Amino acid sequence: MCGRFTLSYSLKELQNAFPDVEFNFNIEYASHYNIAPTQEIPVIRENVNGDLRADLFTWGLIPSWAKDKSIGPRLINARSDTVAEKPAFRGAFKLRRCLIPADGFFEWVVIEGTKTKLPIYFFKKSRDVFCFAGLWENWRSPKGEEVNSATIITTEPNELVNRFHSRMPVILPREAYRKWLTPGTKNLSELHTLLKPYPAAEMDCYPVSPLANSAKNDGPEVIAPLKQ
Repeated sequence: MCGRFTLSYSLKELQNAFPDVEFNFNIEYASHYNIAPTQEIPVIRENVNGDLRADLFTWGLIPSWAKDKSIGPRLINARSDTVAEKPAFRGAFKLRRCLIPADGFFEWVVIEGTKTKLPIYFFKKSRDVFCFAGLWENWRSPKGEEVNSATIITTEPNELVNRFHSRMPVILPREAYRKWLTPGTKNLSELHTLLKPYPAAEMDCYPVSPLANSAKNDGPEVIAPLKQ
């Protein structure tokens, strides 16, 4: 599962990191160190003309057939092994795949002998921005409300994450971005080959303050290494 992540890049830094993407949200977009479900997240998609664009979507997929948007918080993740079969995800897997920029994510472990949950922060050793494999949907209510939403695909953990959790988000290598994004790809089995654990040798982690346990905390101090 991936229930919290970070994107500490400003909009200008994102534009520099993804020069071929048109960003369609406000210049005041701020860095975030504790992104939680139902919040707005940048989502990169490919248009029918092949151009890439980024917009802010709600984190938590709302299928087009949903009666209301309350289902979203239950669909923040999609399992890679069932994503092509589950009714909530199979349409988006075929036609509406996306990239979700991030530079880290959290998992939690229970401290032995206590009920305290300790957050562990995972990131690339290079500290570069990366992209989760995601899916997106457009939902409209009977009253005309429209919501664009997204979910993060998870897979089995690599050796690093496996020490703390049984799942991890799919982090795509940059050379796979276009293959993942191209709408209407017919060879879905080829897409499944992209949904694998990111190399553990290229990642690192450390425990952070319990500040990460509350989404109200969203500053750099959230990802500061925990002082032993």
